[in-house]
Amino acid sequence: MTASDQIRPLSAPGVPEPGPPGLRRAGLALAVYAAVRLTGLAVLAAWSALAGNDAHRLLSRRWDSLWYARVAEQGYGWEVVLPDGAVHSNLAFFPLLPWLERLGSWLTPLAAPDVGLVVSAVASLAAAWGIFAVAERLYGAAAGVAAVALWAVLPVGIVQSMAYSESLFTALAAWALYALLRERWVTAGLLASLAGLTRPVGMAVTAAVLVGVVLAACRERRLTPSMAAGALLSPLGAGAYVVWVGARTGDLFFGYLSVQEGWGNGFDGGLAFARFIGSLLAGPGFWGGLGLVVGLALLAWLCVRCVRQGQPVVLLVYAGIVVVLAVCASGYFGSKPRLLLPAFPLLLPLAVALARWSAARRGLLLAGVGLLSAGYAGFWLNGSGPP
Repeated sequence: MTASDQIRPLSAPGVPEPGPPGLRRAGLALAVYAAVRLTGLAVLAAWSALAGNDAHRLLSRRWDSLWYARVAEQGYGWEVVLPDGAVHSNLAFFPLLPWLERLGSWLTPLAAPDVGLVVSAVASLAAAWGIFAVAERLYGAAAGVAAVALWAVLPVGIVQSMAYSESLFTALAAWALYALLRERWVTAGLLASLAGLTRPVGMAVTAAVLVGVVLAACRERRLTPSMAAGALLSPLGAGAYVVWVGARTGDLFFGYLSVQEGWGNGFDGGLAFARFIGSLLAGPGFWGGLGLVVGLALLAWLCVRCVRQGQPVVLLVYAGIVVVLAVCASGYFGSKPRLLLPAFPLLLPLAVALARWSAARRGLLLAGVGLLSAGYAGFWLNGSGPP
């Protein structure tokens, strides 16, 4: 580990800890993020027009966004029975985004899907701000801007602008991790609870809070009331929803797992994904399979780099669980890049490396990658799109 990879001290002795970065400190990062996302939306609009599609519909009224909107408009209890007998129930979708869509529809003339777009737009900026806050605190402002830019130009970054829950979850997770770095236990616990109401992977944020509390309690040899409160708050959101689904389905402990099983979701340690890649390599989809192998190798390398970089344990726990849940799930193999979007700590080694470059070189690289990402988004959403 080089000296430049070392984590900066969280605060100097006797010097008050700085607060969260305000707009003045985070302004450049947010401007870069907005520029990337607006470019992506412009390319998507042009591509969709040429393809005879409606970009607005692709962003707000297809795939999972329709399920979220139905929950917002009609509540839970709707399901689809497929020809093979599988049951797709909207109980699989966690409630925070639909609640916000319902609230927005009540307060404004917007329909639930359009409120979902507004929520994602605001949440994506909050997520970028939170990513900058974490990266700046650990590695400096230049690394913070680079981390935000890298998150924006990810190949599936267009999902950040869809009526999906990824942006909302990432915002809650990033600020929860930032609160943990500042040892604001109650704030971290509250944000973890909200993250648990947003997506099943909220357990990664809860785990980070619990690990952070345990480490701090061991270091200080005492469990403070704020530590205990943060630990107790963190699992409440996800726990309450899972128990509610269990009660509604008549199986208190395993009802939610049964709902996910109906969607073909499960956890098999990655065996189904390995078989899927193997089938591609052995057939006409060889190049696609090879691309997945390369992608997994890059993912593993980034995980190792995060450890060697000496990232705080809470970040490693969070990112590790997000990666494991995404890669080792037994269904929806095409969704895995999207499911990895919240794992922003994986980008920090690259962000630190980019921070050493001149501003001009960073700008040229990120602009080029951003244009490629925008082009891929247009191709992807006008094709198969998010499953």
